[in-house]
Amino acid sequence: MNQRRALIMLALALLLGLAAVALAARWLLHPAPSTGRRIIVAASDISLGQRLTPELLKALDWPAESMPRGAVQDSARLVGRVLRSSVLRDEPLSEAKLAPAGTLGGLSALIAEGKRAITVRVNDVVGVAGFALPGNFVDILVNMQASASGSEQAISRIVLERILVLAVAQEVGRDETRPKVVNAVTLEVTPAQAESIDLARSVGTLSLVLRNQIDPQPGVTTGATRNTLLHIEAPPVAVAREAPVRSSAPAPSAVMATRQRHCINVIAGTQRIEECL
Repeated sequence: MNQRRALIMLALALLLGLAAVALAARWLLHPAPSTGRRIIVAASDISLGQRLTPELLKALDWPAESMPRGAVQDSARLVGRVLRSSVLRDEPLSEAKLAPAGTLGGLSALIAEGKRAITVRVNDVVGVAGFALPGNFVDILVNMQASASGSEQAISRIVLERILVLAVAQEVGRDETRPKVVNAVTLEVTPAQAESIDLARSVGTLSLVLRNQIDPQPGVTTGATRNTLLHIEAPPVAVAREAPVRSSAPAPSAVMATRQRHCINVIAGTQRIEECL
């Protein structure tokens, strides 16, 4: 009797175990329907300025409670568009990361509306030893000979501040943090700033000054000269004194001298003559 009961319990446990395995397999093979939506994400890492193709896009289920703002659900809306910022694999794509429709790929897609791109020739020193990378902000320093009091004097001064670096040499990627020594840097400027840079590099030597990315404070300076560098006081400027204006009117003493005359009365016969000296 006891042996029969043990066999029954063993068979029952075996049946329950098989049922649990079947339910677990069914749950793993057929998961519950997701409450999210399918959005378009990057199929691989994509650099800014690159034109999107179907191979660079894929659909991915995304939880509804954490849906990204501006997420795109139709890949047809993205094909042919140009990225204005780099994206990583599986990163959602949105209009904020895209250049306007019809924009050609390359550097022109990165220039903000109303801005211009100008390239400045640099070397390993002028280019801040290669640390001026795309996405950084720099100040532009000009060194030139300025005329002061009739003599030429070297002066160095910051002429433009917080200028965005669009590209270094032929590269526009902003994900690289290692320094790159290049011979040209492309900057994003306004039309007026482009004119200032063009004039500055024709009258002097340009240098780039790397600045903090989040520091908006302007650097107000008067420039550095040889005298300020060596703490030499400038010689006082001689002021020419005006010559006193001579009055055409005679001096009072001269007037009195002309008035004080000595007169002598001369009597000759019946005639009287007065002579004054």
